[in-house]
Amino acid sequence: MADHGDQIAALLNQARVAPDARSGQLISNEMWALWAKAPDEVAQAILDRGMSKRASYDFIGAKADFDALVSYCPDYAEGYNQRAFVLFLTQDYEAALADLDRALERSPTHVAALAGKALTLMGLNRLAEGQVLLRQALALNPWLPERSMLLPQGTPDKDTDL
Repeated sequence: MADHGDQIAALLNQARVAPDARSGQLISNEMWALWAKAPDEVAQAILDRGMSKRASYDFIGAKADFDALVSYCPDYAEGYNQRAFVLFLTQDYEAALADLDRALERSPTHVAALAGKALTLMGLNRLAEGQVLLRQALALNPWLPERSMLLPQGTPDKDTDL
């Protein structure tokens, strides 16, 4: 399986010094291209099919494809991240958290998985924990779209609806 760790690290460094949101988004797109490059053609076909199903709101079919992907490539972080996204969209937050943890075990600087975990914690009304993780993700890449969910420092820690 290809290790894109060095390329992701370089892109994260570029994102931290990007002068504006457009530049930051272009760098983020390069990261997504690396994360979405599956280990082989079979895995790529499963990933692409699952992402297509998710995009057309076939969450059951997408989850089945991502189940197959993580069975086929258990070390591929993006399989867990994509399945977690489907679980998040269907509000199965506990299962999404487990998959996000698996993705982050395999790819600790996967900022999309880290941001996804932050949003999932917020979905579970664990606002303070989610905000901590969102700050960690934004420290890696300040241009993540989830930056709009960041609350000011000193916001009460009580759980609240966002």
